[in-house]
Amino acid sequence: MSILIYSSIMLIAMLGAPIFAVMAALAMVAFTFSGVELSAVSVEIYRLASAPTILTIPLFTFAGYVLAESKAPVRLLKLSRALLGWLPGGVAIVCLFVCAFFTAFTGASGVTIIALGGLLYPILIQEGYSERFSLGLITTCGSLGLLFPPSLPIILYGIIAKVDIDQLFLAGLVPGIILMIILGTYSVYQGRHIKKEKHNFSWSEVTASIWDARFELPLPVLVLGGIYGGFVTATEASALSAFYVLIAQCFFTRDLSLTKDIPKVIVDGLTLVGAILLILCCAMGLTNYLVDEEIPMKILETMRTLITNKWIFLLVLNVFLLIVGCLMDIFSAIIVVVPLILPIAEQFGVNPLHLAIVFLTNLEIGYITPPVGMNLFISSYRFNRPVLELYKISVPFLFLLILALIIITYIPWFTLFWFNS
Repeated sequence: MSILIYSSIMLIAMLGAPIFAVMAALAMVAFTFSGVELSAVSVEIYRLASAPTILTIPLFTFAGYVLAESKAPVRLLKLSRALLGWLPGGVAIVCLFVCAFFTAFTGASGVTIIALGGLLYPILIQEGYSERFSLGLITTCGSLGLLFPPSLPIILYGIIAKVDIDQLFLAGLVPGIILMIILGTYSVYQGRHIKKEKHNFSWSEVTASIWDARFELPLPVLVLGGIYGGFVTATEASALSAFYVLIAQCFFTRDLSLTKDIPKVIVDGLTLVGAILLILCCAMGLTNYLVDEEIPMKILETMRTLITNKWIFLLVLNVFLLIVGCLMDIFSAIIVVVPLILPIAEQFGVNPLHLAIVFLTNLEIGYITPPVGMNLFISSYRFNRPVLELYKISVPFLFLLILALIIITYIPWFTLFWFNS
């Protein structure tokens, strides 16, 4: 009977049922067969709702969506181009910076590709980059900022793994920069033969661009300076960011109308937040059942017979997470997989902060991993190209990101040096 029910649920999942419904059904059926009251699922939802850090998700999402809907992308693009456009490959590096900024605040790579793709793609083509490189760069950059604060996946990981979110923000900075350096180096390599006249550096242009972006530039200082200066917590920083962005874009720059535009932004942003929280609530019940049944410890016992040290474990983990990253969205993967691998990683002596960054880097790469990497389909839709063409275009970028993953995985110092003193 149980096999029939579980098979029916998996069949419904393969037919396209929402993942939160599948997880809720699995959790309820599993608890029922084990003789546990279904209230165990609702208790977990209550515990999650009472966590103070949960407020950071809707507030940072709101701030990111307000920025994306305003003219802030244009102003930051202009500033980045004034500062870096004179470098070989400078325009491509500008693309990296601007996309990373917006993905960090929205937490959704699709928003970055849809909002910035139309701005960046013609600029890259105009500068002489090939269509293949331009499409590949924008597709890859859609998820580039997920290691930078105040990334929603970092916050969600901290909530699920019970790891300090402020420390996670700090741990992701250097690995995120490594990803940008590797992609930036490749961009310079691609731009070395472009004969088009370089963008000349001009102090007057820089000054004018800084003045235009004067209301966006304080935002990272408010978030990072506030948190690491000890002035605010991550939750307070999210509220401050949302309030500042709302006032700046509605009353200072006047890009958005408080009555006409902001309601739409709220609906769009909270649609994403609602999806995250719904998946989170339903998945927590399932993961609790797996933990109660000691599934992670059973997996650990099996792995101990095959894996002898931490480094081999990390290699196996990377392969597993790359597969997970291209099959599941990042939020579902964090909720379902993290509770399973945490005790195993602890047994192999992997630092929790290092594990977090390795985990998130893998899922970031999963966004451009064929056959079902989400960025590939979003770019296919945004630029009206066959998804098979995006598969081929993404391959060089995929190898570069895997190179960065190897560095981040096997040199933990890049993640942990903040905490070694």
